This record gives sequence, C-alpha cells and structure tokens, in this order.
Amino acid sequence: MSVQERKQRERVERERLIVATARELAEQQGWDAVTTRRLAERIEYSQPVLYSHFRGKREIIGAVALEGAAEMAATLRATASAVDGPHARVTALARAYLDFAERHPAVYDAMFQLDGGLAFADEETPEPLKDAFAALLETLGEVAGGGVQPGLFTEVFWAALHGLATLTRAGRLPREDTERGVELLVDRLAVA
Repeated sequence: MSVQERKQRERVERERLIVATARELAEQQGWDAVTTRRLAERIEYSQPVLYSHFRGKREIIGAVALEGAAEMAATLRATASAVDGPHARVTALARAYLDFAERHPAVYDAMFQLDGGLAFADEETPEPLKDAFAALLETLGEVAGGGVQPGLFTEVFWAALHGLATLTRAGRLPREDTERGVELLVDRLAVA
C-alpha cells in the first residue's frame, strides 16, 4: 500500500469517526450539543482537522442525513421484501418507517428537519436520498391506484408518515394511536 493510499484510508476513517461521533452525541443529547469543539474533543483531533473534512456543523448534519437515508432505504426494502401481498407490504413499510424515526430521532431530524445543505427533489439530490425515496416508491407505487401518478402518491403517503412520526414524537398525537393511524393510512390510501 502506498503512502497516498494509506493517507486516503486514514482520511476516510477520520470522516467516519466524525460522523459516528456526531450522530452518537446528537442521539444522546440532541443536535444543540453537537459543536465542532465537542466533536474535536471526543474524537481527539483538533478543530482544524475536523474542518479539513467538513466546513461546519451543517455539512456534518448532511453527512449524518445521507448515512441515515442509506440505512432507511435498506430497512424499508428488507421489511417490504419479507412480506407477501401489496397491502401487507405497505403496512409493513409504514411501520418500519415509523419505527426508524422513533429509534433514530437525531438521524431522522438530520434527514428531514435540519438544514444539512442537501437538495431534495432536484437534479442535485444526493444518491442516498434518491434511493430512500425509491425504496418507498417500489412498494407504494404498486398501490397508487388507477390514474394516480406513483411518484406523487409516494410523496403524499410519505408526507402522512412524516406527519405521524413528527407529531407523535412532539406529543401532539398519542403514541398509542400510531398503529390505528397506520391502519387508516393504508386502508384509505392504498387501493391495491
């Protein structure tokens, strides 16, 4: 291995460490606790080293969002593929989405609530975000119904899931009603 290859590998490892540490800190104490100073202390590198990877917290949030989108896409695909029948797949997908949002609130916030500098629904949208949407579309597209554009149906269904996730977490919807909310959503919107 050349010196250049070793340095590149070390750079990638440092970047992973920064993202993992930011994610861990955000999950434990919230995004307000994630500062470049605290990250530098936790990873035992100087702030200039951190800035050589990310221009600031916004880019770190974006990196966490991309990692989370890849994880969410994999989770949604695995869940949907383990179930037979369109209605059951959509129900499982909805539950998996809400479970992901509940288990990883800081990652979910990085993906959908905070400014990570990422473009959505645009040519500049990073691949992990496109793939997360595609993971939803693969299952939801089959239940969109006649005359309904699958992409639009997926966006509306996703918006409803996002609403359930964020309103439940904020205490605006009772947690015990989440399952009934999923049932209503699937039964009223998914027509397959």
